[in-house]
Amino acid sequence: MTTTPIHLGRPDGKGLAAGTLGLWGSTVIGLASTAPVYSLVATLGWVVLAVGAQAPIAFIVAFVPMLFIAFAYRELNREIPDCGTTFTWGTKAFGPWVGWMGGWGVAVAGMVVLANLAQIASIYFWALFGLSLENNDWRIILMAVVFIAAMTWVSWRGVEIGEKIQNLLLGIQYVALAVFVIAALWQFFAGSAPNPTPFEWEWLNPFAFESWSGFTQAVLLALFIYWGWDTCLALNEETKDPKRIPGTAALLTCVLLLVTYVGVTVAAMMYAGLGEDGVGLGNEANADDFFLAIRDGLLGPFGWVLVVAVLISAVSSTQTTILPTARGTLAMGVYRALPAKFKAVHPRYKTPSFSTLVMGVVASLYYIGMTLISDNILQDSILSLGLAIAFYYAITGYACVWYFRRELFTSGKAFVTKGLLPLLGALMLTYAFVQSAIDMWDPEYGYTVLFGIGGTFVVGIGSLAVGVVLMVIWYFFPRSKRFFAGESLNRDTEVMVPEDPADFIRSIDGGI
Repeated sequence: MTTTPIHLGRPDGKGLAAGTLGLWGSTVIGLASTAPVYSLVATLGWVVLAVGAQAPIAFIVAFVPMLFIAFAYRELNREIPDCGTTFTWGTKAFGPWVGWMGGWGVAVAGMVVLANLAQIASIYFWALFGLSLENNDWRIILMAVVFIAAMTWVSWRGVEIGEKIQNLLLGIQYVALAVFVIAALWQFFAGSAPNPTPFEWEWLNPFAFESWSGFTQAVLLALFIYWGWDTCLALNEETKDPKRIPGTAALLTCVLLLVTYVGVTVAAMMYAGLGEDGVGLGNEANADDFFLAIRDGLLGPFGWVLVVAVLISAVSSTQTTILPTARGTLAMGVYRALPAKFKAVHPRYKTPSFSTLVMGVVASLYYIGMTLISDNILQDSILSLGLAIAFYYAITGYACVWYFRRELFTSGKAFVTKGLLPLLGALMLTYAFVQSAIDMWDPEYGYTVLFGIGGTFVVGIGSLAVGVVLMVIWYFFPRSKRFFAGESLNRDTEVMVPEDPADFIRSIDGGI
């Protein structure tokens, strides 16, 4: 027997600011969450080291499971436009235990990447003043915490002000990327590039990979830089049309990211080549940040533009990363999967006030603690991020197939968009999870060795295991009983979302 708690019947949903975002605003936030400039800077060099000239096709191949999972998000969101996303959908499809772990996967990924983004933003902030500091320098730590605090305040203050800020920050990022591409191609065609390398269609040949291990490594790296587009789904209850706009924005974000990443990669290869010395993309010394290696030669006295772009990218993503995690824990609080305090919504700003502040505080403490204990362990936690991402994305894909299992054969479209594509995406990400875990087991993987195996494996699998422990502990609290009994949230529960988006004011970007 299943019942629906009375408190879920509020016509205004969970109290969030309904009708605030349109398609443009949702897409901007989805793009900003991926930190396109920083993601490219941190990943491109390593992808080239793994597969050489096949880097562009590696980004395209990695796009495929992201696109397939985006269909799962879209279909589930049309049926259940709840800000809990993976938590809510996983619970409705598979029950409370799977749903809770899906929500934990979102939270872990958010916490780890927040620490990383804040550190990167701080490093680039001091680089503007010509300072190259160690990661555990007190000045790096201080500014990183300041950035987390500032972006937590923006997220707490309201999604409207956040969207306005993101419009500006994302615009600057794309202007910087456009300047990079134009300057790189200009020097290539002018013959002044350090290692002009003509474009070859072979770069886009999916059958030209020479090493399976290199291929899997490159695709796993590329998966990371697409992650974040699902933020626009977590804001579904705050959009003009919760059932249509978030899913469309997610698909649009994925496509725009594909064009961005492939375009910049091709331009960089034509400008710098794949050499193993100098500014070549095959130079391991440049792998951590190829912008820093080529900025002076490419833009001369304006090389600081690229530094500012990476700084802005990291700061921008810091704010948008807080959004889905805070809304996920808000939903978990509402449906009794977390203490009641997590369901608190600010009466004026209509944001998940307690969840947002907890996210900022926990991310700051995690960052400070890990940095003071060992910056290498912090770096390993960042390398392990792909495990949490693949984990909760795969849960979403499987949840879509299972939730809609009775509708799959009603039409060809339903079979493809609700069954085939989500299943293929989930299977690909399951493989990515398993392969990543196997690779991370190697003591040579990452920066540390713990218990005789790779520290990255210990941190990545350990962080998910911590979720199991916390879930079991919560199980013994009285408030949790209705959730784990399948009463507060089940397949038949009418989720707590606004009744009719048409009743709300038009969004600040026109509600398109």
